[in-house]
Amino acid sequence: MFDTFTASQRHEIMASVRSEATAPELILRHALWHNGFRYRINDKRLPGSPDIVLPKYRTVLFVHGCFWHGHANCSRFTIPKTNPEYWSAKISHNKQRDQEVWRQLESKGWAVIIVWECQLKKTIRKETVANVCDEIINNGVLYYKEKEERKRAREVYRNEIRVKQERRAFLLKMSKGLV
Repeated sequence: MFDTFTASQRHEIMASVRSEATAPELILRHALWHNGFRYRINDKRLPGSPDIVLPKYRTVLFVHGCFWHGHANCSRFTIPKTNPEYWSAKISHNKQRDQEVWRQLESKGWAVIIVWECQLKKTIRKETVANVCDEIINNGVLYYKEKEERKRAREVYRNEIRVKQERRAFLLKMSKGLV
């Protein structure tokens, strides 16, 4: 099957596809703001420049387009009949890149939430937003529990070091006959 557009027309169409501030992303951002969440957008300091970053909850959100990220079993994702080899490879590459970015973020202690474009349709939007909000809050609770556990572990370690230093000082005094 051949392309119905000229190369320059196709270039204009593809150049107009947004990667930031897409309609689904704006819908989710407005809903999160309305629910009291404050966030950063497209933080370049993190792998993959997540669409939404909630540092307080140590959570990042990606709003994926069903077509561009190959949402399985979704009516919005089909490989185009024009140049299917190219599109299959492109979408496969996008999926691999997504997986690598998620692994990097999770290894840095970030929780990753993926929201698909189809999950933000009007009919199921409220349910999706409620689920996302719950997951963000749960991630925050887990993050602060882990933070407290790390704090307690550091205190235990500091106490052990202090006791060892006191014991060394005492033994040193004994060896010099000062005690």
